[in-house]
Amino acid sequence: MIRLEEVYKTFQEQRVLDGISLQIPQGEIFIIIGGSGQGKSVLLKHMIGLLRPDKGRIFIDDDDITRLSSWELKEVRKKFGMLFQNAALFDSMTVGDNVAFPLREHTRLHNMVIMDRVRTRLADVGLQGIEHKYPSELSGGMRKRVGLARALALEPEIVLFDEPTTGLDPITTDVINQLIYDTQKRLGLTFVIISHDVESIFKLAHRIAMLYKGKIIERGTPEEIKASPNPIVQQFISGSSEGPITSI
Repeated sequence: MIRLEEVYKTFQEQRVLDGISLQIPQGEIFIIIGGSGQGKSVLLKHMIGLLRPDKGRIFIDDDDITRLSSWELKEVRKKFGMLFQNAALFDSMTVGDNVAFPLREHTRLHNMVIMDRVRTRLADVGLQGIEHKYPSELSGGMRKRVGLARALALEPEIVLFDEPTTGLDPITTDVINQLIYDTQKRLGLTFVIISHDVESIFKLAHRIAMLYKGKIIERGTPEEIKASPNPIVQQFISGSSEGPITSI
């Protein structure tokens, strides 16, 4: 469903993506791991066309999005939903209006139909009857759930997650992980997650790729990643301070 071919990106003479080639199968949870500052978010932004590579090609199904016009790219983006790191809800809008936002921006559905879908999406994430609340009235876990409901509002084929459990306590993290797992299994969507939460990675992933210094240095199933002989991979998943990865 998503294919990157020799993707390069440099910012102010710093190469962030250094010839990335990657295939993400349809209908799986694919997790991209790596330390802070390794380019994970930059890679995610390339997949949805928010950034264009300096060189290389990115395919969504059969569409090379690096060669599309702005209008064509906007159409391809309708295949995507995105859950941002801090949910990125609009504080001045109610929960209902936050979830309805992409529907009002990208469809001509009647407001009654939109609000019916809003209630359905909120129910899907276990949040019934909170349409009139504001984000400031919600816990961190509830805001993540609202963010996921909004990401699902347009019935996308692909959902991108940027560190979905950052800032959550262990119990809430487990609840959100289970929600992500159950939602993907029920809807059969393609989920792409960037994360450095090792426990979440191995609980959720069908496949994993590790990004280090702009390159994919390992990829495989959770079992293959655990068994990797690469010392960088082993240091990352063990969380050890000793090894080839040095702190910044």
